[in-house]
Amino acid sequence: MGKPVVHFEVLGKDGDRLQQFYGDLFEWKITADNPMNYGLVDTQSEEGIAGGVGENPEGAGVTFFVQVDDLQDSLDKAERLGGRTLMPPADLGMVELAFFADPEGNRIGLVKG
Repeated sequence: MGKPVVHFEVLGKDGDRLQQFYGDLFEWKITADNPMNYGLVDTQSEEGIAGGVGENPEGAGVTFFVQVDDLQDSLDKAERLGGRTLMPPADLGMVELAFFADPEGNRIGLVKG
């Protein structure tokens, strides 16, 4: 069975500005009342997926997150197919995730299901 895309993320050097931009543009409710000032997106729609908008000192980037059963197994498979691990599995308390780059260098997130 295929793996679902469960989250998206838009990052840039000015997270507050991006949160304001996307909130105004798409009429999203973005709440960033957390220590990382990470804006959790409520699209206020029954369709689509949830996401986040935040700051990344390294600059701009858009990432989608795919839900998998085993983070390390998925990283290993990505590497066999020509990708590379960017961040090994990490338990952040509310979520376990990892990152890899596809063969073209695009950053993809994995979330443990």
